Amino acid sequence: MEAAERLLDLVIALTHTQRWMTKRQIRERVHGYADAASEESFERMFERDKDLLREMGVPLVVEHDPVHEDDVGYRIDTAGYSLPPVAFTAEEVGVLSLAAELWQDASLRSFARRGMTKLRAVGPAPEPDAHAGLALRVRGPEAAFAPLLEAIDARRAVTFTYRAASTGQVARRTVEPWRILSRDRGWYLVGLDRDRQAPRAFRLSRIAGKVRATGPTRAFAVPADVDVEALLERARPRAGRARLAVLPGRAAALRARGTPTPPPDHADGALTDRDVLAVPYADLEVFSEEVATYAETVLVLDPPELREAVLRRLRAVAALDGGGERRG
Repeated sequence: MEAAERLLDLVIALTHTQRWMTKRQIRERVHGYADAASEESFERMFERDKDLLREMGVPLVVEHDPVHEDDVGYRIDTAGYSLPPVAFTAEEVGVLSLAAELWQDASLRSFARRGMTKLRAVGPAPEPDAHAGLALRVRGPEAAFAPLLEAIDARRAVTFTYRAASTGQVARRTVEPWRILSRDRGWYLVGLDRDRQAPRAFRLSRIAGKVRATGPTRAFAVPADVDVEALLERARPRAGRARLAVLPGRAAALRARGTPTPPPDHADGALTDRDVLAVPYADLEVFSEEVATYAETVLVLDPPELREAVLRRLRAVAALDGGGERRG
């Protein structure tokens, strides 16, 4: 059973329990825990799952029986887990309408439409021109998320190809995975880098290719004294400001975040009839993915590392399509 499925079952059980559940009840009634080979294995699995739930903001409550104080139980505080009554402005309804357009699956699309119908029935109508020309870009968990979560659950080392944030160099890494955390609108793996024999944090968006498990299960223990925040600080994305040359009337999402700026002193013919914009970004790799979707519509003037990241993505697409390179 996958760890993510077990976590979901645990949330459902602890949300709907009438009182609270003991560890024994959780092991017996929640799918996935009965698979633990021993009591120690169950304890490790449950402790990891509790940490993950708290990292995700789930209000997990620990309670003691007032008569038998040794009896410890767990539940989720539904009052702190559910939303209070909300009201939306016309602008906010417009943003939600834009978000509802993301759902492409037929069943999910129908749920989104029904939800928006209910919101419009009790709230103000969205302003039709407020978000004209804009499209949402939402990043879900990276492809590396699921195999890493499985490796964490199995206490098994993994190997993957990683692009360093500071140098852009690509290298093969072998890591003992400890935890996955969400920070700065991205996902991070914290673990022991076996090649460097030191703890490291890896941003999942910089993992290239597949994550492969290697070696036996239960191969390592997770230390309790790891300074996670210090590791994450070293792995934080590179923020900056890009200068882009954009075709007139195109790339509305970039224009909404950018400001006009003078062209380079020695501009070539490629910039003729283009608008030059300064656009801030929080993560170079994530921003390069967005810019690459515009292909020849947007040219990156600087910084050079962003231009190279965009070209790298366009070359990868061209290789998949069997075509030639396109300019970014």
